[in-house]
Amino acid sequence: MTTSSSGRVGRPKASSRETLAEAACELFLERGFEATSIADITRRAGVSRSSFFNYFASKADILWSGLDERIARLEAALSEGQERDAAAGVRAAVLAIAEGFTPDSLALGIVNATAMGLSVELEREASLRRARIARAVADRLTAAGADRVRAEVAGAAWGGAVLAAIDAWAKDGAGRTSLSRFLVRAADAASGVRAAGAAVRQLRVVVEAPDFDDAVAFYRDAAGMPERESYEADGGARVVILDAGQATLELANPAQVRFIDGVETDGGVSDRIRIALEVDDTQAAQERLREGGAEVEASARQTPWRSLNARLRAPAGLQLTLFQELDAR
Repeated sequence: MTTSSSGRVGRPKASSRETLAEAACELFLERGFEATSIADITRRAGVSRSSFFNYFASKADILWSGLDERIARLEAALSEGQERDAAAGVRAAVLAIAEGFTPDSLALGIVNATAMGLSVELEREASLRRARIARAVADRLTAAGADRVRAEVAGAAWGGAVLAAIDAWAKDGAGRTSLSRFLVRAADAASGVRAAGAAVRQLRVVVEAPDFDDAVAFYRDAAGMPERESYEADGGARVVILDAGQATLELANPAQVRFIDGVETDGGVSDRIRIALEVDDTQAAQERLREGGAEVEASARQTPWRSLNARLRAPAGLQLTLFQELDAR
């Protein structure tokens, strides 16, 4: 706060940096980005040309300087990172970008891109920032032992995530919510692009199927698992490998199994190994598989964790749980 000669408390005097940014945004709105010169900005702000270059290297820097400072900190953090879990270090460094990030010239420019004539400029400059983040992330992951191609793809995902979050935050009304909210969502999406392969590359369930052709028809055609590979060998040996999408291994103790049985069934008992298939519509999948030859052991019902589950006995003796995530988007 400042106090006038009359003793009244007044508004703090804005810094030259803030004054320049405010003047620039006013002129971008009035004349457009391309038609506004640095001289116009310094004249409107009432500062010298040399003062402009004390803070900014170009007109574009007026919009991007706040984010650039944070990207520089991210680059430093990742280059110095020694965490055993490099992916966790990347996520933490990216989320730190949002700390103290308040609405600034960039947010104003994104919202008013058309009026300011900034659309092309913003995309060009955004691509440079995406590339900086991507390079920093890829180098950190590679240093931790990740495959170079995977690291490059993961870096591109993280670079895109940061810029997508900032764009969404600005358009949602940057002053009404925090950047953290959008950055966490974007980080969740980018985290799905794994740079380092796990020790196990694929989970494959191997099942002996005496009624081989019927089982193949059921799982390939009724359940909708496309055929990936098939082989034949001497003595009539045959095998078909079907693609079941994402694979996970769920381990549950006996108490959890009993709890699940109580939720999913009316007194049913789980096999020691049960196959769970995520589907888009449990009720439709249940009917389709019943028509394909499965026996319904427990019809579709909603669980406390917001999924719709059904249990069936399928060809080759497999016990199946179909589940639909009701909150999935």
